[in-house]
Amino acid sequence: MASGLAKVVEADCSSQRSGGAMKLLLRRDQRSGMLGKQVFSLDVRADVTADEKATITKYKLGETMLYQSHDVSGGSGLLGLASRLAWKAVTINVSVNDLANGKRVEAKDVVELLAIEDQIREAAQTFVQVLKAAKTFGGEEVVELA
Repeated sequence: MASGLAKVVEADCSSQRSGGAMKLLLRRDQRSGMLGKQVFSLDVRADVTADEKATITKYKLGETMLYQSHDVSGGSGLLGLASRLAWKAVTINVSVNDLANGKRVEAKDVVELLAIEDQIREAAQTFVQVLKAAKTFGGEEVVELA
């Protein structure tokens, strides 16, 4: 097994965090799969404070999907159910809970893995904005205009 590459990405989130911005830990790795093909993996986890976890719980954001590789809809009856179950087996989902608790996603090639990583980074930035907005409900926010 090759050694993984760990990278920490900072997203501006909470001024209450001792280090400032929320950190997103990304670790890339690879292993030999069946028939000797390489399988590429990405471990992803956000450094979420207790206050942010409370916000996630309060607004029931845990099951919110941040990334989904394929959105499957359509089909009816038994055939539609079978096709949705087959797609679900190969679909990569990353929810708010996955981001907060950590998740490993796997890809068949480096290009696919980098595309997934890019989408997760973008989704994490959106998640940071959602957390900021959620903290202002029931209060007020002062916005300085230039």
